[in-house]
Amino acid sequence: MLVHAVYFWLKDDLSAADRDQFVKGLESLRTIEDAEACYIGVPAATDRPIIDRSYDYALVVVFRDMAAHDRYQVHPIHDRFRDECSQYWKKVLIYDSEG
Repeated sequence: MLVHAVYFWLKDDLSAADRDQFVKGLESLRTIEDAEACYIGVPAATDRPIIDRSYDYALVVVFRDMAAHDRYQVHPIHDRFRDECSQYWKKVLIYDSEG
C-alpha cells in the first residue's frame, strides 16, 4: 500500500469562484481508477503546538502499490488538474508513505 498525502496552500487573493474551481479539480482526482481511497479536507479544529494547520486543503490518496501510484501520476485527469489548478496554489508539499 502507498499513501500519497498532498497539502496545498492557496493564493491569498483567490475569489470564491476560484476556490470552487480548485475544489472541483481536487474532486475530479477521485475518479481515477487506481485511487483506492481519496480523502479531501481542510485543517481540523485540533490545536496543539505540534500541529501544522497553515495549509488550506489536504488530499490523501491510497494506492494498492507503487505501480498504481505511477499510473495515477500520468493519468489525463491528474494532468488536467495540474494544468488547470496550479494557478490557484502558492505552495504544495507531498508526503508519500508505504505500509
